[in-house]
Amino acid sequence: MAREAGVSAMTVSRVVNGDEKVRAGTREAVERAIAALNYKPNISAQILAGVSQIRIGLLYSNPSAAYLSEFLVGCLGAASQAQAQLLVEICELGQKEGDVAARFLASGIDGLLLPPPLCDSESVLAAVVATGLPAVRVGTWEAETAIGAVSIDGYAAALTMTAHIAALGHRRIGFIRGNPDQTASERRFLGYRDGLERAALTFDPGLVAPGLFTYRSGLEAAERLLTGPAPPTAIFASNDDMAAATVAVALRRGLAVPEDLTVCGFDDTAIATTIWPELTTIRQPIREMSHAAMVLLMKAARARRAGQDPDRAHIVLDHALVRRFSDAPPR
Repeated sequence: MAREAGVSAMTVSRVVNGDEKVRAGTREAVERAIAALNYKPNISAQILAGVSQIRIGLLYSNPSAAYLSEFLVGCLGAASQAQAQLLVEICELGQKEGDVAARFLASGIDGLLLPPPLCDSESVLAAVVATGLPAVRVGTWEAETAIGAVSIDGYAAALTMTAHIAALGHRRIGFIRGNPDQTASERRFLGYRDGLERAALTFDPGLVAPGLFTYRSGLEAAERLLTGPAPPTAIFASNDDMAAATVAVALRRGLAVPEDLTVCGFDDTAIATTIWPELTTIRQPIREMSHAAMVLLMKAARARRAGQDPDRAHIVLDHALVRRFSDAPPR
């Protein structure tokens, strides 16, 4: 390949291993040589030659299987493209998360990926900072100068959804909160509350029910909201799992969705389109977020290996309101 491209073997090696300091013209010449010679890297040979792979650890404890599934697809795609190893470790909440994180960080990984809710765990973050290893939080909003992050603006997204429901003519809009230990929950609640104010609607604490981002908590929250003396005509749940549970409770109580009750969710996970009516929801690009987090983390890990300061950026991706069949004007 070096002969084909007219460069040194070292330059070819730098291009193949993703060195960003290679000039664009030189990189293009090497890439043309790679294509012409149909080169495919031999992973076993790289290992024997002492080229170690980047090893990324994923520490998770998410109650939503739909969220985790989307998250893993993005992680695996990025790891495959970069020929990196992805090591997955579960950490149940209340299981001394900081100790679990510390053991995982000491296992030889080059960086740690933290999806919600562990992205907001103080003990986990303290363990990361203590080691100095690169880490990226996904789904949080709080800034942490020592750790990178990837998220959407959950406040703006909830504001958009609340405005949409109000524009349909609803005046009593219920809300199911998420896990109180996650910054995303508070951002979505604030967006809902301020969305009511912008629509000239009065905030009623009686129309807000606690949730934990689980289907079961959604059932309990929906029952609480729909059994009150003046139930809402619309319910906005902080994720799709709880919105799906709300649809189930409504149907059990003889309410048609959306004719009698509008139900909207958040995330646009698989459950949003596997129930009927399909959910109107906020699309959070979970797969793209985890992919971007992996790319950011692998870049930081390579920088650390080279003795450079890792990138600790906070990347904010776009969200979108996806309207389907679970919303309508009130009767």
